[in-house]
Amino acid sequence: MDFDLTRDQRLIRDVVREFAQKEILPRAKEIDRSGQFPLDIIKKLAEMDLMGLPFPEEYGGAGGDYVSYCLALEEITRACASTGLTYEAHISLGCMPIYLFGTQEQKQKYLVPLCRGECLGAFGLTEPNAGSDAGGTQTTAVLEGDEWVINGSKCFITNASYARFITITAVTDRNKGKRGISAFIVPADAPGLTIRAGYEKLGMSGSNTTELFFDNVRIPRENLLGQLNHGFKQFLQVLDGGRVAIAAMAVGIAQACLDAALEYARQRTQFGQNISKFQAVSFKLADMATNIELARNMYLKVAWLRDQGRPYTKEAAMVKLFASEMATRAALDAIQIHGGYGYMKEFSVERHLRDAKLLEIGEGTSEIQRLVISRALGC
Repeated sequence: MDFDLTRDQRLIRDVVREFAQKEILPRAKEIDRSGQFPLDIIKKLAEMDLMGLPFPEEYGGAGGDYVSYCLALEEITRACASTGLTYEAHISLGCMPIYLFGTQEQKQKYLVPLCRGECLGAFGLTEPNAGSDAGGTQTTAVLEGDEWVINGSKCFITNASYARFITITAVTDRNKGKRGISAFIVPADAPGLTIRAGYEKLGMSGSNTTELFFDNVRIPRENLLGQLNHGFKQFLQVLDGGRVAIAAMAVGIAQACLDAALEYARQRTQFGQNISKFQAVSFKLADMATNIELARNMYLKVAWLRDQGRPYTKEAAMVKLFASEMATRAALDAIQIHGGYGYMKEFSVERHLRDAKLLEIGEGTSEIQRLVISRALGC
């Protein structure tokens, strides 16, 4: 059993860490305050060949593995969670469905520009009445001649304002329930498609979160992604990989909390000594460090399972559940260590709490993860 990262994995982690700490971290506070989308940072990530990191070179990717992608994602999120979410949604949700289920023609047409960073990827799954119950999708796609006609809406969709095309799910056979859902690639400029970014959010302020409205949107028949009526099975497979990535994001946020809390505790003096000397504080820091290490090792294991082509659905749910809830606790502890200053926007830890909460909700709530795990146990 070898727990060492490979030379390439360490190199990718270290290069991304240096870039994130120098180029992204100094911008994080302003990105959160202004809500400005970090498009220039995304362009720099593209120049570093990171926008297609875990995909083959033949599709414009860097030929890296999923472990390398998760390591890079942790470092980006450690510096700025909004940028991390943008990157994660691009790779895990925007690129991955096309790579897993697309034809060679679709991969050349759509995946290549995504991997090159020419545009951002987006995935339209969630609807106003279909959140945790993704099988309750109400958006429809009806075949008329050689075109699919799409009607309905999507909500909470990341990156869509900066996408050239969006992968979505829609009902193609009402009589089959969740087995009557299919996936499609829809051009962002298709007539009848409206993309609206008007949400006011708790955190992840610099990420692009949108609503999609489809009013008789027509797309070519060949824009069906994967097999007809297999969309539900497809997006479950996509979400498995996404949950590992969310765990890597959670570790990044938690590590940022530990960084900030440890620095503050070593400098803050009360009762004649640094507060890091008090067990009430030092034990919190010890627990934070322990949980971060556990979560990091777990996401690396699950990413490795994925790279080996082995089943990992249960493990993905476990690490997503543990890491996301751990990140929220780490943020709360970091705020407590900062005392009154932790409540102020001058310090980063309150932002980390607001950002961390999304990770317990997006790509499957904590309750859904517990459901997946309990079913895997035979409950």
